[in-house]
Amino acid sequence: MAVFGNLGGLFSSDMAIDLGTANTLVYVKGRGVILSEPSVVAYHIKDGVKKVLAVGEDAKLMLGRTPGSIQAIRPMREGVIADFDTAEEMIKHFIRKVHKRSTFSKPKIIVCVPHGATPVEKRAIRQSVLSAGARRAGLIAEPIAAAIGAGMPITDPTGSMVVDIGGGTTEVAVLSLGDIVYARSVRVGGDRMDEAIISYLRRNMNLLIGESTAERIKTTIGTARMPDDGRGSAMQIRGRDLLNGVPKEIEVTQAQIAEALAEPVQQICEAVMTALETTPPDLAADIVDRGVMLTGGGALLGDLDLALREQTGLAVSIADESLNCVALGTGKALEYEKQLRHAIDYDS
Repeated sequence: MAVFGNLGGLFSSDMAIDLGTANTLVYVKGRGVILSEPSVVAYHIKDGVKKVLAVGEDAKLMLGRTPGSIQAIRPMREGVIADFDTAEEMIKHFIRKVHKRSTFSKPKIIVCVPHGATPVEKRAIRQSVLSAGARRAGLIAEPIAAAIGAGMPITDPTGSMVVDIGGGTTEVAVLSLGDIVYARSVRVGGDRMDEAIISYLRRNMNLLIGESTAERIKTTIGTARMPDDGRGSAMQIRGRDLLNGVPKEIEVTQAQIAEALAEPVQQICEAVMTALETTPPDLAADIVDRGVMLTGGGALLGDLDLALREQTGLAVSIADESLNCVALGTGKALEYEKQLRHAIDYDS
């Protein structure tokens, strides 16, 4: 019987999905994270009929570069579904990609949602997952998933603080005994940082750049603190000169990008400070001992941990696999469903 049990695990099609604003990650029970692709869908439109052309990596390359007949859409905005049909197509595509053989029974799927998601937004996510072919759809709060994925002992009767900086939202939460004591979701994340870089270059250098260039700048030389020498490293970027309309190449420095990102970074710091102010004193004492854990893609922004340390005076550490934390945590919730069933919501 044990052998059959193991075989069942091998052929299990249950999965956990981190449906992110920037990237979608899929975790399959017993196999780990096996897919990580951008949350983008490209359509070909002919005579008013939309046909899916590409999903994920291929579709992302088309963003900002499409002719009139092709439309590249990001169905997720600020952690929740903004375009219902496109999200459904995307989830269907990823489920099919993970399960090459279509003979599998319908999978049970757990999806993580931002803590600040409204009941309507939660219902939209659940409905999209069920329409995409799931047997059951469970939802788990993103901060809980991030903390589990970062290996924090959230079931202990001590306070743990996690700051999950995603593409659309930053979730700040204090957890104890396996549940959320305090959580705050601010709609600031990687996308807002990209926008800040675009508007800074437009305002100060009369240069117009696209989202993909802004993202490249952020990941290459982005920093949350002013470099010690007042300049830092530099990189060449290309865009359109707004004064005479021709393409041009300029150099940007880390100091300029730090200035551009000052506002979103400050908003993240303020969210953490607000969380600390409202945390019960005993849990606050635990957080002083343990420090703050940063997860999500935004945690990889240069010197963000130092900027937070200066503001809060607490030890700030970055999770090992910060990009995959939420997906790993959602996957663990699927693996250890009995122990974590209070955190999974199957029927709102």
